[in-house]
Amino acid sequence: MRQRHFQKPIIGRASSSPSDKWCALVANLMPQFDTMPRTFRSVDHEAALDLTVRLGDCLPPTHLARFVADTIAQLDLSALYARFGKRGGVAYAPELLLGLLFYGYATGVFSSRKLERATYETIPFRFLAGNLHPDHDTLAEFRRAFLPDLQELFVQILLLAEAAGVLQLGNVSLDGTKIHADASKSHAVSHKRLLELEARLQAEVQELFALSEAADSGAVPPGMSVPEELALREARLARLAAAKTVLAARAAARFAAEQAEYEAKLAERGENTERTGRPPRGKPPTPPAPGPRDGDQYNFTDPDARIMKNSQNAGFDQHYNAQAAVAQASRLIVGVSLSNHPNDQAEVEPTLDSLPAALPAPTAAALDNGFFSAKNIATLEGRGISAYIATGRDAHHQSWQERFAGEPEPPAAGASPKVKMAFRLQTAAGKAIYGLRKSTVEPVIGIIKEVLGFRQFSLRGEAAARGEWVLVCLAYNLKRLHTLTFG
Repeated sequence: MRQRHFQKPIIGRASSSPSDKWCALVANLMPQFDTMPRTFRSVDHEAALDLTVRLGDCLPPTHLARFVADTIAQLDLSALYARFGKRGGVAYAPELLLGLLFYGYATGVFSSRKLERATYETIPFRFLAGNLHPDHDTLAEFRRAFLPDLQELFVQILLLAEAAGVLQLGNVSLDGTKIHADASKSHAVSHKRLLELEARLQAEVQELFALSEAADSGAVPPGMSVPEELALREARLARLAAAKTVLAARAAARFAAEQAEYEAKLAERGENTERTGRPPRGKPPTPPAPGPRDGDQYNFTDPDARIMKNSQNAGFDQHYNAQAAVAQASRLIVGVSLSNHPNDQAEVEPTLDSLPAALPAPTAAALDNGFFSAKNIATLEGRGISAYIATGRDAHHQSWQERFAGEPEPPAAGASPKVKMAFRLQTAAGKAIYGLRKSTVEPVIGIIKEVLGFRQFSLRGEAAARGEWVLVCLAYNLKRLHTLTFG
């Protein structure tokens, strides 16, 4: 067997630091190899720690960090400066903190603690911070306090894109996605469980009152404070009562929406019967039931979040419904909205309201079947936007006859909105506009969730989550605008 020779420990200077001890240990274990004919470049890590690096040599002129800094320099930040008090110590300039947030969200760094650490360890962040190091509390408080101002900065960046000639609004695509709220299912309670807990706590309160009356007889266990136990249960009952009130209000709003949808379905069936002279097919729609349901949930950490279906594992979790309107030509996000609605029926109008008034209105909009309703068609058409909304699920594998079929006969003047929309989607313009939906808004949402890795909000409450969604879309636009500018 070949004998192995091990190098002796390095001796000389004292090994005091953990790094020196580690090097000495490795030197003891490393085998002594025969001399090789080839030479290699090696690293003197001790000397490398004393190297002076010029950041300009590390960041080429087209680097995203430089682009972010140049873009922020063109923004009007007077509204942000106006919110700072006249007195106080030296504050970090908004440009510095915005640069860290914008670049962080554009590269998948969302945590304020990670942003702080990056100003020490990562060259682009060190450049944007100017070798300063705002702590995570400063970054988190700035993000929270200035969320309302981000919508205006979002619009300013779109105007810069238009001025640069890379944004022509034209046709847009709308879609939504569920994003996890900063809330856990373990801190939620269903309406059924709420009623059970309420009854149990009320029974315990009565028991404690009886125990308090018998305190003189020695019935109270040693170390037990009846007033403290009563106060604890009364506080829990108050929280459950507040949750029950919220669930009742949500149930009333849901009943109103479902009743309107039920009546619309009945009207559509009546129109079909009148047009065809035959009774409608299938079962009639079921009228909605008022009041909370057993499965309705309230979350104590983020009461605004809702239980929604999770596309990742087909389960249910606490989410928000985030919406984006994307320009088909440039794939820039031009409109954003957020709600706690589990479906997309009510999201068209708020998303259209978020489109910048300074930009020309889009000419057409493509949406999937989750948005289809006569009301949404009327909303789009009322704004001069041609609606192209799927009336059902798209077939994954169309036959060649379906793909190359000619345009069908136009529907009758009195046809239902669904029949008219189905015809519009079969026209050449409809196929062209709606066909771009999957290659515009869906990839944008995919990039946000898969490339940037944004899958959970850091802030709680619907208003805060909406502001953070604007920040995410703004950061995506910066990244996309950088690509459109430099290729």
